[in-house]
Amino acid sequence: MPEIRSAVACNLDANILAACLPLMEASKIEAIEWSFDALYKVKDIPDWFVELLTAFSNENRLIGHGIFFSLFSGRWRQEQEQWLQHLRKTSTHFRFDHITEHFGFMTGKDFHHGAPLNIPYTKSTLNIGVDRLKRIHDACRCPVGLENLAFSYSMDEVKRHGAFLDELLEPVNGFIILDLHNLYCQLHNFDITFGEMIILYPLHKVREIHISGGSWEASPAAPERMVRRDTHDDAVPEEVFQLLQKTIPLCPNLQYVVLEQLGTGLDTDTSRTLFRQDFGRMQRIVHEQQPQTGSCFINSFMPDNLLISAVPAADETLFQQQLELSAILESASSCEAAVHALQHSSLAHSDWLIEQWQPYMIETAVSIAQKWKKI
Repeated sequence: MPEIRSAVACNLDANILAACLPLMEASKIEAIEWSFDALYKVKDIPDWFVELLTAFSNENRLIGHGIFFSLFSGRWRQEQEQWLQHLRKTSTHFRFDHITEHFGFMTGKDFHHGAPLNIPYTKSTLNIGVDRLKRIHDACRCPVGLENLAFSYSMDEVKRHGAFLDELLEPVNGFIILDLHNLYCQLHNFDITFGEMIILYPLHKVREIHISGGSWEASPAAPERMVRRDTHDDAVPEEVFQLLQKTIPLCPNLQYVVLEQLGTGLDTDTSRTLFRQDFGRMQRIVHEQQPQTGSCFINSFMPDNLLISAVPAADETLFQQQLELSAILESASSCEAAVHALQHSSLAHSDWLIEQWQPYMIETAVSIAQKWKKI
């Protein structure tokens, strides 16, 4: 088992940087994760931020986390090609120890305005995902990984997600970011235990763990329950720290544990103090679980001789269904309206298995899609 580094998700955000600065001054932060594609509106990155990235890059302690690639879009889009070009250029300036992306596809016609949502687990989506991962590796030339989802429509999706990730990553020797708050959302929203869930994931493929906070949302479609949302705008719950203690020993290739929180949730001295306290507790757990001296990597997660097709994989039927689903979620006036529209859409009686979707999760998807559309 390799050395595990305690890291933060550190982006060009005044609140995040204010929360992290005392930790950096005390040399507590052992690595940083940078969302390299989040600066698409920024023409010139400040010199001091470049120096920060360079310092961690030079120590091989900089990891990159993508947001907007939309891995499973059914049609290859010009924005994806531009994303890869940006990654290729960025990788010449900074040495990334690895690059990761979110699982799913982005709703919305505008590439930077949409919600990352699930896809049907089929041979077609598997083929598209493998194709895209190969192209990401070709652009960055370092290990490539994917983050597990916080959102699912049905228990069937929850139970199949880990196996699909395993099959998807195998051709590129890729790895998993196991986001424990995402896992916490699934555990709560589908009433499944940690023991039942964790065995469904290929834990030997976990190279990075995320912890974060989130929020609760009432569900008119299921008044008896609250839905857990991965909003990254609050402190880390006690339950997620408990999951961290249980999970680290199960992941023999774990190298990074990363604390995430959005800048919007770090706008007060109190919230920044809580963030630093969460980091301290995370780091203590990591140090308690450090492997014995002399341990080594089992897997470098570098692929061998990847063959990339000249034409990107695509599925036009999937693409049109994604557009239709996005339109339904972004325009529905209620959960009932969304359900009715889905039942009369091309997704009905298809690989999407919408007949199994839980109404309270459709309601959540509507909320997510309409929130992202406004961002």
